[in-house]
Amino acid sequence: MTMQLHLQDVPARNGRLWIRHGFKVFQRQPLALSGLFGLFLFFGFVAMLLPGVGPLLTFASLPLLSLGFMLATHLVLQKKAPTAAVFAAPFKLTPERRRSQLLLCVSYALAVVFISWLADWVDGGSTRELQKLIAENADNSDAVTNAATDPRLFWGMATRLGLLALLAVPYWHAPALVHWGGQGVAQALFSSTLALWRNKAAFALNALLWGALLMAVAGIISLVFGLLGLAQVAPVALMAVGLMLSTAFYASLYFSFVDCFMFGAPQDLLDH
Repeated sequence: MTMQLHLQDVPARNGRLWIRHGFKVFQRQPLALSGLFGLFLFFGFVAMLLPGVGPLLTFASLPLLSLGFMLATHLVLQKKAPTAAVFAAPFKLTPERRRSQLLLCVSYALAVVFISWLADWVDGGSTRELQKLIAENADNSDAVTNAATDPRLFWGMATRLGLLALLAVPYWHAPALVHWGGQGVAQALFSSTLALWRNKAAFALNALLWGALLMAVAGIISLVFGLLGLAQVAPVALMAVGLMLSTAFYASLYFSFVDCFMFGAPQDLLDH
């Protein structure tokens, strides 16, 4: 089934509404949605243990994670409990869409690998060296400190984050455009880029609010547990809250897609 999609211009304030709607959906099915995200994390952990292909499999699965959560959110709005089947659903449509989804996954993974290689070249391998020291020489604080002050780390980090942010733009809505709109790979990547550009104010506000929320939550948890003398427990609490916030974030992706392409919005949650 192909739905008629029409690119829309949305006001900046909708970036805040997407977050609110994401939390509303999470509140309806917290266990099911958290379980889906936990399942993905487990898959990523197992995949990373595979020599050679592990990182590629993990990177390639990221476009399916976003689409899977859009499908899960769609089910929640229909008062249905989402299951792991949402991650397989994109491959059960037409052969053309299945090939397009696979091409998106493979191209995204290759792009991430290229960005990683380029960042390693920019920082001269200083990031990997620091990671190795932290993993192997946790007690050698001087070596870690010296490695952490290498000025090349900044440029390597800037390269990674900057290029990954740019890469996210064409892939943000591309899997959903293939799944619901029947678009080809090139058209989906272009449509996603155009949607984010035309609605950049809403996406910028959305990103700023998510960043502010994460910083505020991390600060409050660290402060509270520190005052209670339970600083060692703070990382566990941060991990649990981080899982919840990550799940709500992925649940909110559906609403940014609906707003940008308006293929049918649930009135109870998208009442602006």
